Order: sequence, then C-alpha cells, then structure tokens
Amino acid sequence: MNWLVPVLSGPLHVISAILGFLLNMTRDILAWTPWPVAFCLFVIVAHRAGGLSLAAFMAVSLVYMLVTGYWERSMNTLALVGAAVPLSVVIGAQIGILCYRHAWLNSLTQPVLDVMQTLPAFAYLIPILLLFGFGPVVGLIASMIFSIPPMVRNTILGLQRVPPEVTEAGLICGCNRRQLLWWTQIPAALPQMKIGMNQTTMAALSMVIISAIIGGSDDVGWAVLNTMRKAQFGPSLIAGLVIALMAMLIDRISLGFAETDAAPDGGSRDGIFRHPHLLAALAVLAAVLPLSLTVETLHHFPRAWVWDIGGDISAALDTVIAATSGTLENVKRAGLFFFLLPLRIGLDQAVSPFSWGVEFTPALRIAYAGLVAVGCLAALGLGSRAGAIIVAICGVLFYYGTSGIPWPVFIGATAIMAYAAGGPAIAALALGTMVFILLNGLWEPAMFSAALCGAAILIAFPLGMAIGTIAAETDWVSKAVRPVNDTLQTMPQFVYLIPFLMLFQVGEFTALIVVIAYALVPAIRYTEHGLRSVPAACVEAGRASGCTGRQLLWWVKMPQAVPEIMLGLNQTVICALSMLVIAALVGTRGLGQQVYVALGKADSGLGLVAGVSIALVAITTDRILQCLNRSRRQALGL
Repeated sequence: MNWLVPVLSGPLHVISAILGFLLNMTRDILAWTPWPVAFCLFVIVAHRAGGLSLAAFMAVSLVYMLVTGYWERSMNTLALVGAAVPLSVVIGAQIGILCYRHAWLNSLTQPVLDVMQTLPAFAYLIPILLLFGFGPVVGLIASMIFSIPPMVRNTILGLQRVPPEVTEAGLICGCNRRQLLWWTQIPAALPQMKIGMNQTTMAALSMVIISAIIGGSDDVGWAVLNTMRKAQFGPSLIAGLVIALMAMLIDRISLGFAETDAAPDGGSRDGIFRHPHLLAALAVLAAVLPLSLTVETLHHFPRAWVWDIGGDISAALDTVIAATSGTLENVKRAGLFFFLLPLRIGLDQAVSPFSWGVEFTPALRIAYAGLVAVGCLAALGLGSRAGAIIVAICGVLFYYGTSGIPWPVFIGATAIMAYAAGGPAIAALALGTMVFILLNGLWEPAMFSAALCGAAILIAFPLGMAIGTIAAETDWVSKAVRPVNDTLQTMPQFVYLIPFLMLFQVGEFTALIVVIAYALVPAIRYTEHGLRSVPAACVEAGRASGCTGRQLLWWVKMPQAVPEIMLGLNQTVICALSMLVIAALVGTRGLGQQVYVALGKADSGLGLVAGVSIALVAITTDRILQCLNRSRRQALGL
C-alpha cells in the first residue's frame, strides 16, 4: 500500500470527485423534494410494482419514518442506494457480458467475485480510505464492491439460459454480433437480469451502516451506530426498524418490477391513459408540489409532529430485562459452559467442578467414547456412512475442542474430507486455505472462529430445518414465518446486535445468538422450498403405495429435497462466517477481532490477511458443499 497509494492517488481522487458529485446531486434532489410529494410518488411506485397491498405497506412505513423523525436521514440513505445501484448495475452488466463472451475471462472473474462477496468490508476499509480519501464517497465505493457481484452473476446466468432457437432466429434475421446481443439475447435474458438488479439493490442497502462508519454522513446507519454507542437501545430499535422497513420495501418493489412483463399497465386504454401511474405522478407534481413549496409545514415535516418514544421504549425494555434477568443469566451460563466452551477448548478442559459440578474422571471419558461409538454404529445401521463420519468428527471435536486438536491433524482431516467431497482440486483449495492461515500466524484466532461458527451452525441448521419442514407441511405456519424471515433477511447485520445486547450483554454467548439469528433464515427457506418443490407425481405415487403423512414426508419428500436442503446448509455456513466481524463487536476473539485490530491500527496488511482468511474459508466451504449437492443431484437423476 505504501507503494500503491502514491501511484494511484491522483487518478482515483478524480474518480472520487465524480462519484461525489453524483452522490451529492442525488442527495440534494431528495432533500429538496417536499415530503408530501415524495410520499405520494413512493406510494404510486409501490402500487405500480405490487398493487394495493404494497402501496398500503409503503404508506404505513413512510408515516413511521415521518413521525419518528427519520425522514431526512432516510432520504440520505436512499441517496446512497440510489447512487450505488445504477453504477453497480451498469458495471456489473458490462462485466457479465464480457464474461459470457469470453470463457477465459469468466474463469478468472468468478474467484474475484467470490472474494468480493465474502471478504468482510472492514478488511478493505483502510485501503479504500488510503486510495480515495475520507468521506461519503468511500461508503459509496464500499457499497459498490459488495453490490456488483450479484449483477455480474445474474447477467452471465441470464445470457447462458437464452434458448438456442432465440439466438438462431436472430442470426437468421441477419443480426451482427452487437445486434444479436442487444436486440435478441439481452431482451431474452432480462428477467434474470432484473433479479440481479434486485439483489444488487439489497446488497447496497445492507452496507448502509458500514458506509456510515467511513462516510460520516447523517443517515439512518449513522443514527443506529450513534445510539448503540450510547447504549440507547430504544432509539437504536427505532432506527433499526427504519432500515428494515426500507429494505423490505425496496426488495418488494424491485421484485415486483422484475416479475411484471413489459406490457403497458393500462391494458386496452389509448394514448396517455395507458399509463395511469404516470398520470398520477404528473398530477402530484402539478397539484401538490406548488402547494408544498409555499407552505412550510408541507415542505419540511415539523419537529413538533415527531413522536419521541425512544426513552419510553428503553424504560419498558429495562423493566422486562430486570424481570427476566435471572432466567436469561441461567440460559447464558448453560449455553456457554455446556455447549460453546466444550466445542472451543474440549470436554477434557471444560468439564470441571466449577463449570459442570463434576470432575471428568476416566470412567466418564470411557462412557463418552462409548456413547460416540454407539452413535456411529447407529448411523451405520441406518445405512448412512456419512452420518457415522459426522458423529465421529463431532465426538472428537467436543472432546478436544477446535483449539485442542493439533494443527497437522486438523489440516489433514480437512483435506481428506475435501478430497472425498470434490476430488483433488477441492482438496488443494482446502489445504491451501489452511496453510495460508497457519503461515500468517492466525491459526488460534481461526480455531476460535471455527468454534463459534460451528456451534451456531449446529443449532441454526437443525432448527431451521425443523421450522422449514413444519412450514412446508402447514400453510398457516408458512404465512406466519414468512414476514419474520423477511425481517431477519433484510435487516442489516449491525441491527441484530441491538436486542441481544440488551438481553445478554457483551460476551461470547451474545455473539453465538447473533450468528444463529442471522444464519437461521437460509435453512428455513431452502428446506421449505425443497419440500414444496417435490414433483406432485412422486407425492401421488407415495400415497398410492399407502404411505402415511409421516412416511410420505420422510421417505418420499425429504430424500428428494436433500439438494435444496444442502444449498440451505451452504448458505447457513456462509451467513455464519459473514457475521464473524460483527460478532467481534460484542466481545469475541477470532478472525473478526483481527480485522478490528487492523482497523484500529490502520494496518491494511493485517486487515486484508485476516479478511482474506475469512473469505477463503467461506469459498472452500462453499465449494465442498456444492460438490456434495451435485453428487446428490446426480444420485437422484436430477
């Protein structure tokens, strides 16, 4: 970086000035627009995207932002998203087109996209600050780094899925290469590209708090951070809910436009009446805008109309916490001493009269070994060799702990499992990841992170599978779980800290709960999707064979849903790893803490090495699980 910054600082500061101009222009336009005009226009857009229900949800959400005093800050956050998304979409689409045309470029780009999506943003904050300077533009650039990969991937996927007959029809009509792309292939790939736009938008919005840290702008993300630092949990919840509502609204609107066809929304109407939403927007500008510019209360929402309920919420939360503090403390101690600590330092060290009330005698060690052996035999009796291996590995992990297993044994076991799952290439990737972490002196923090993520996955995935299975079998449960999943999935990672910090204070157990909450949603969604996607013919065949409801679930649906469930496990692991840096804020040690240490010392080398270590672990895990999923699909003939 010492060599690179003087070389690139000049051209990059020019780029920073251009991006700053675009960001400031977007922010000035939103800040100047009177709130009744913006309110009506947003509701019209929501109605166009999702009908009356989405318009009503938009109206209620906007009223909440107004009465809580977060309107101006919400517009600043929207300005960041509004500047980052178009740039990310354009750049991502161009990269995707080039990768589609050139296979060698696609092979080089995919690992880069993996790193961009899995490398913690805090790991590259120092390099960005050194290259682009301090200010809101740095937050914009960080958002774009995280937002471009979904657009690239969906552009490539959309172009690859264009039916060959469509391409042939374009060639028959005499299209040259550029005409074939823009007049034939891009329109055919547009539905998938719209999904990429949706994911790009959500990725940009998920970076608002991190952008606030390095951007210094007065937006909702900064409000969340500021209130969290002051331990003002009521105001933190209010601001966090604003971000969650914005995320859900943007998600619904972008998905609504992605799923609608290109036909005019007016159907058989003629002329301008074929576009009623455009007419409504013009009417708002003609009637409401002049009035808003002349009446002060309609231009800027009066502070006297704002409800300051943050203090009341904090007081109510304090009362609830005081009433349940004993129970919460017992839950915290049980989870820490009986689960998280054994996984990290092993039963050999964790079992003591102080923590467990007993001594880990030789008789108990023999009993534990016998219990693990019985579990392995039971799995083999059910015909599951993989299950027996998993039981054995978990038994060894709980006995020695991740920090107690010698590093050669851990590396060798990881490489062997990777080889069994995906062959020599995946084994080489796993071996390289472990050696990279070892030689950079990050083995101990990595093992601490492995214990935290492993504990979270062991709870989140089975729990998510159970909830997803019930939701797939019961419609009302599915309807009840869906908004909860939406909230958990769209809420920025920092917001997860607020309620659990209130309940359990700072510590490892709080970090574990935070990671579980964030990693739970993919297991639920993919399990429900997999069970509901089982072909109806297979279900009918099971019923015709006399299966009961339980047999139909476990003997027919579940085996065919395994590929989707494996994808859910994949995403559960990735989500758990992505929370390591956030979990470091509540008192954990590990790779996430190393990133923060580097950030505090402005040490770009340590930050990038720790961040790349997390990214490599995520990529390796993703490849191993993808190979297992591919093997299962081939076994099912899918």
